[in-house]
Amino acid sequence: MNHDITDFRTQVLERSFHIPVLVDFWAEWCAPCRMLGPVLERLAQKNVEKWELAKVNTEELQDIAAAYGIQSIPNVKLFSQGQIIGEFSGALPEQMIVQWLEKYLPSKIKHELEEAKALLNTGKIFDAQLLLQNVLAEEPENKEAKVYLAKTQLFESPETASKLIETTDDPKFAEVIEAIKTITRLFELQIKPEYLEEKEIKQKYLEAINAICSQDFDVALEKFIEVIRTDRYYDDDGARKACIAVFKYLGEEHPITLKHRREFGSALYV
Repeated sequence: MNHDITDFRTQVLERSFHIPVLVDFWAEWCAPCRMLGPVLERLAQKNVEKWELAKVNTEELQDIAAAYGIQSIPNVKLFSQGQIIGEFSGALPEQMIVQWLEKYLPSKIKHELEEAKALLNTGKIFDAQLLLQNVLAEEPENKEAKVYLAKTQLFESPETASKLIETTDDPKFAEVIEAIKTITRLFELQIKPEYLEEKEIKQKYLEAINAICSQDFDVALEKFIEVIRTDRYYDDDGARKACIAVFKYLGEEHPITLKHRREFGSALYV
């Protein structure tokens, strides 16, 4: 199939409103271009429904190359909705190009994931759950969707949250997964406080646990920090782990996280 183009506006810009267009800026004299070209053509053939390939010969379309600031080739730019949404230079290996495409290609799944995360940040848990369930219906092994759905389920059904993360081991989500595990354990201690060592601080620790299980994170952090100041290593450093879990669950920019971060830090070094 011939991917060379002659009309950039029609074949790239306008076309990209219907399907993403990957533009390969190349020239006959360029050895890396001759290496990269067949790789892109092979990938384009495998992904005809996801994106299209357009090849721009920089010797023949010098005005287009100049307009897009092409100083070295091969240069690859991905267009969607008439705009560049990703680019790279040089002859990358095929697997790296596949990973690059996965990162930059627009998709319904990516859009729904981003929308779900935005809903979570504004406290719209139910709406986020619906979107995340839709994502997992289409991609059952989507690790990011599993982790965020686990977050939405944590206080409604800790058992469901635990099952969602038990097969998710992506390092990108390690901190959130650990936070979910920590908070799930606190639910268990609320039900079975006899598992905790009998010490004077136990009552304060249980008050903190009750607060976190009621999603009163402000009070929970206050009480956990009191525990840290009084008996730092009670329940195997449990208060410190609980504070970190709340921070990771809420996010580092959440107002409650910001309110308690400094006090938490100073409590550790008293």
